[in-house]
Amino acid sequence: MHIISICGGSGSGKTTFADKIRKSVDQEVSILHMDSYYLHKLPKDLKTTSGKPNFDHPDAFDWELLQDHIIALKSGKSVKSPHYDFKTNRRLITSSTIKATKVILFEGIFSLYQEEIRKLCDITAFLHVEADIRFIRRLHRDVEERGRSLDSVITQYYETVRPMYQKYLDPQRQYADFIVGEETDIAASILGAKVNQLIHAKPLKAVIAKKPKGKK
Repeated sequence: MHIISICGGSGSGKTTFADKIRKSVDQEVSILHMDSYYLHKLPKDLKTTSGKPNFDHPDAFDWELLQDHIIALKSGKSVKSPHYDFKTNRRLITSSTIKATKVILFEGIFSLYQEEIRKLCDITAFLHVEADIRFIRRLHRDVEERGRSLDSVITQYYETVRPMYQKYLDPQRQYADFIVGEETDIAASILGAKVNQLIHAKPLKAVIAKKPKGKK
């Protein structure tokens, strides 16, 4: 079982990059989205200067559940990943089954933040995309998919997204095995080839020749 971690700021294209990798692999590969592990209710002290919840801070996530699920997947057990509603900012009672495939793609803004989880990952990548591109992508996503107003997205960007990226997100680059720029097609194909290699690799016992028996 191998876990590949894909880290990067909001709007850096983590989900798209993971999908590109999955499409280049010839067997089923599961994707674990860190966004599914937002806390049902954020801590009271996790507020912005204007008193709004700070969803871009590491403490906004359910680390205990996330780590438990990654450990389970690593050991070959499927998990029930929660659903999170970004329109109401609440965890739903429904969930999705994440199969324990030979390779798991784990993507999220803090996928390289916690040491205990980093140790469970076999390959780590960081998507480095310029701030203006990330902002535009986030703007379109939040307005079109999450029902937010233009002003609220801009306010959130300056209050939490930008400062949290500088303080917590960007430093995660030091833990990445490699850094990917804005053009992800080639990187995804290379990583996809590596995933295929991991999937089809024979167990060590199968490739070690048996020692010939001595003559009587």
